[in-house]
Amino acid sequence: LSVQRNDEDLDYGPTVIVEHHPEDGPVFATLYGHLDGEVLDRLVPGAAIAAGDLIGRFGERTENGGWPPHLHFQVYLDRFGDSGNLAGVASPARRAVWTAVSPDPAVLLGLDSCAAREPSSEELLRERRAHFCSSMSISYARPIQMVKGRGTTLFDAEGRAFLDAVNNVPHVGHCHPRVVAAGRRQMALLNTNTRYLGEALVRYAEKLRAKLPDHLEVIYFVSSGSEANEVALRLASAATDGATDMLVQEHGYHGHTGNTVSRSHYKFAGKGGFSAPSDVHVVPLADPTRGIHRGPDSGQKYVAEVQAALDRLAAEGKRPRGILAEAIIGCGGQVVPPNGYLKGAFDAVRAAGGVAIADEVQVGFGRVGTHFWAFEEQGARPDIVTMGKPIGNGHPMAAVATTARIAEQFAGGMEFFATFGGNNVSAAIGEAVLDVIDDEGLMENARRVGAHFFERMAPIAKRFPFIADVRGRGLYLGVDLVEDKESLAPDRAAAQYVAGRMRDKGILISTDGPHENVLKIKPPIIFTLAEMDRLVSALEEIFGESPFQQS
Repeated sequence: LSVQRNDEDLDYGPTVIVEHHPEDGPVFATLYGHLDGEVLDRLVPGAAIAAGDLIGRFGERTENGGWPPHLHFQVYLDRFGDSGNLAGVASPARRAVWTAVSPDPAVLLGLDSCAAREPSSEELLRERRAHFCSSMSISYARPIQMVKGRGTTLFDAEGRAFLDAVNNVPHVGHCHPRVVAAGRRQMALLNTNTRYLGEALVRYAEKLRAKLPDHLEVIYFVSSGSEANEVALRLASAATDGATDMLVQEHGYHGHTGNTVSRSHYKFAGKGGFSAPSDVHVVPLADPTRGIHRGPDSGQKYVAEVQAALDRLAAEGKRPRGILAEAIIGCGGQVVPPNGYLKGAFDAVRAAGGVAIADEVQVGFGRVGTHFWAFEEQGARPDIVTMGKPIGNGHPMAAVATTARIAEQFAGGMEFFATFGGNNVSAAIGEAVLDVIDDEGLMENARRVGAHFFERMAPIAKRFPFIADVRGRGLYLGVDLVEDKESLAPDRAAAQYVAGRMRDKGILISTDGPHENVLKIKPPIIFTLAEMDRLVSALEEIFGESPFQQS
């Protein structure tokens, strides 16, 4: 019997190692962890014990004096002469070795094999393909089975940790304890719809409204960014006496519902898409790097493209319903429009009788670092703002904000009601997200860490000729990869290679853009300087690998 009092070890606590000497087999050891210290105090290291002797109780004592089934039990066929510090876990790379040394203990406990408790990634993939549509995408050629998230880290079924640099939905970090606690408390108390009075909803609405420009006074709560944009389109129609013609951005994306797909050029002009509806008018992507007008001073040229579309409508005797625009175009390749574009486009549409809708579903809530909303960074004044994704840190909720005048025009008799929009749990979670952003200084963190990214990437972009552009704001970033800087021919294969190799290094990024040649980096806004250093260093290493040198 060996007794270890490693109370500082958060994994096992005090442990007991029993060396077994069976009459008809080899000597082996078993390790027991998470044991009651009072029992351990009565054990003498080196003593012989008999079958049936009490050596400990598993777990911590509960309030009523019971003992919960919380334990660590492990078998060792060979201790390699070590009496302590025995490995309780192993990396995936060493799994084959350690399962030979420390086999599945289920047979001794009379349980089913531990290895069979969770399906393999291959089995899950087969089940997924059997029960879901083939058009539902999945990341990576070798899909990852994620089982846990914490902060900026995701863990797969093999215990591997991945630095998450692409999930902009868990805005303040995976499973943030304050957000989780707020949802748990409210879920245990009450969760119902907005037809009842509730202080929490009013309090949250006021906190959210305080983050918006003063002229946006009225909030509508819904359940997704797609639903938010649907409501925004209805508001715009009411504000323009039923006008239907919308201006939308080239490569813009606004949702998966019928009306939002029809106003998302990224969707209807892409694979499996359709011709643009007659009342949808696409204006060129205001891309200063590879657009039809280039350079930092091209903003007014793109505004002129918007004005030309408005003039064509006027010539047909039509009034625009409005423009639906992302302040930073995500599916366009993390494109930040040139100075003056968004403000000029919004002003031109408003002057023509339409309304300006800012889609902040991807880039809102402090992600750009300098401002809470990306449209603010560009000096634009929207009439309607839509929000989703980061608003609930992964909880399905969204919102629309507009002016009192437009809200009054929308209130024409038909009731507005969204079953889950603004429910008590969503209000509690949304408020917690806002509080965390403020209390932890996360908008400033996004600015500081994003600036560090550009500082680190500047010499790298000069060193490697296939990097055409490093762009973005705060922690919404993109790296444009090309075959050569003269032609700007997009290099999709290179982007796919980098994303795959980053996965190999335990860092998750993705690709985006019309040609899928832009590396997409949009981590939770708790991302640290050290984590950004790790990410950039990994990119630099990969850029120096042979596939790039050969090209």
